[in-house]
Amino acid sequence: MSTPALTGATPAGLRLHPLRDSATMLRRNLRRMLRYPSMTVTLVGMPVVFLLLFVYVLGGTLGAGLSGAAQVGAAGGRAAYANYVTPAIILMTVTATVQGTAISIAMDMTEGIISRFRTMNIARVSVLTGHVLGSMIQAVFSLVAVIGVALLVGFRPTASPGAWLATAGFLAAVTFALVWLSVALGQVSGSVETASNLPMPLVLLPFLGSGFVPTDSMPAGLRWFAEYQPFTPIIETLRGLLTGGPIGNNAWISLAWCAAIALGGYLWSRRLFNREPAR
Repeated sequence: MSTPALTGATPAGLRLHPLRDSATMLRRNLRRMLRYPSMTVTLVGMPVVFLLLFVYVLGGTLGAGLSGAAQVGAAGGRAAYANYVTPAIILMTVTATVQGTAISIAMDMTEGIISRFRTMNIARVSVLTGHVLGSMIQAVFSLVAVIGVALLVGFRPTASPGAWLATAGFLAAVTFALVWLSVALGQVSGSVETASNLPMPLVLLPFLGSGFVPTDSMPAGLRWFAEYQPFTPIIETLRGLLTGGPIGNNAWISLAWCAAIALGGYLWSRRLFNREPAR
């Protein structure tokens, strides 16, 4: 009578189940979000504050410039600017959410639970996918909250149901890519404080693109960077989908960036997670 050790078979009780293990890790991360709602509130609060600041403090002036007629008045300028700036705020909501992902990963790394997971009979990838799926769910709630506030302050999208569906799919692709990048940043950070700072360039990039002012109004060097950095085509795609403006090649460029970031983030995350811990 052969034994599993001789035949190379794995006992049924020791077989790995990536989907089941990922679901377990997802539940763990969702429970953490419920246990610590202050992080979610903080991550949602930042883009809301920027939205209110730009619409109510700067919207009258910047919106008049966008409409091309200063005589439209503060109210008209503010309404025009709310439509212009909301896609950038939506992207900032995603970047704020993935900043929380890096912090959560760093907390797991510093508290030692990751080392414990490495010794357990679970699919290693499930630890990371649990964080990724949990962050995407958190992003959905954050986006709904921020878009709701945007509607209250004057955002008036003209998107059809099909365009809203395309927007949801596009945001899912962007979030998926940035979450995987943040999973890697959280592992490489070494501390919670560092993890909260490493994703900061993702939060700042919308300011250095077409998110808040047209790139044509920027100095030459900054305009070149703004036009070729990844967040500008993402913002322009969102703006086109939500307000009916032209999209051009921005959608394909954005998806190419998302694919590259997602693949690079996944490979980097897996390599970091599978490395032997320092003794």
